[in-house]
Amino acid sequence: MEMLAETIDDVIRSLDAIIDWAREERNRAGYFAALYRRVTRAVKQGIEAGRFQDSPRMERLDVIFASRYLNAFDAWRKHQPTTLSWKLAFDAVSSWPPLVLQHLLAGMNAHINLDLGIAAAACAPGDQLAGLQHDFNLINIVLAEQVAALEREMAEISPWVALLNTFGLRTETTIINFSMTKARDCAWLEAANLAKIPANLLGAAIAEADLRSSLVGKLVLSPPLLVRLELLPIRVREVSDVRRVLDILASGAAAMAAAQT
Repeated sequence: MEMLAETIDDVIRSLDAIIDWAREERNRAGYFAALYRRVTRAVKQGIEAGRFQDSPRMERLDVIFASRYLNAFDAWRKHQPTTLSWKLAFDAVSSWPPLVLQHLLAGMNAHINLDLGIAAAACAPGDQLAGLQHDFNLINIVLAEQVAALEREMAEISPWVALLNTFGLRTETTIINFSMTKARDCAWLEAANLAKIPANLLGAAIAEADLRSSLVGKLVLSPPLLVRLELLPIRVREVSDVRRVLDILASGAAAMAAAQT
């Protein structure tokens, strides 16, 4: 499975390959890839529509950003070392209790809380970073546009997902929006920090960021016992067939693409 990507189309092809592998292996690692593919397609459409100030730079950021996930997945699949945050998210796919939503959020945590700041600093190092902020913030709008469709799909995948109201959250959209918004704000601060750090100290700074992100991931996947007990009936009623879940996520992506053509 080739994970090299030089263009946004390469990224989409690599994500397709992961999803195909997940379908064949019935592996829940494909859930995040399915979500990420729809987001990447939306970013590509935004670039083609001229939504960003600097389209070539935005594609470059997307490729740098996506490559961190693609490389982490490839390393994990080959039983090679990867970041703590991604190892946590990937290893969780073999555990029964996490909801599909928890798998998605664990992936978002690793990719946004850790990878995004690193990618932004690499794409626009030093003083160049300030010029990236407008387009970086615009990505929030692109991401938010995906949430409504995902909410409908989560209701099909997890018929009792409305029980999340037990935790004082109106819908799963609230969880996704809150987590993503907060994570992206933190990612920008992380990028600003990393952009100023000398190259010889960058590895240690990234390791610290990875540790912080992994702690959030642990809470997402293994919340306090009372919360886990409250999530249990939702999990019992959830669609367990990996291929069916991937089909539902893919059908939503297809409907979104059709609506935008």
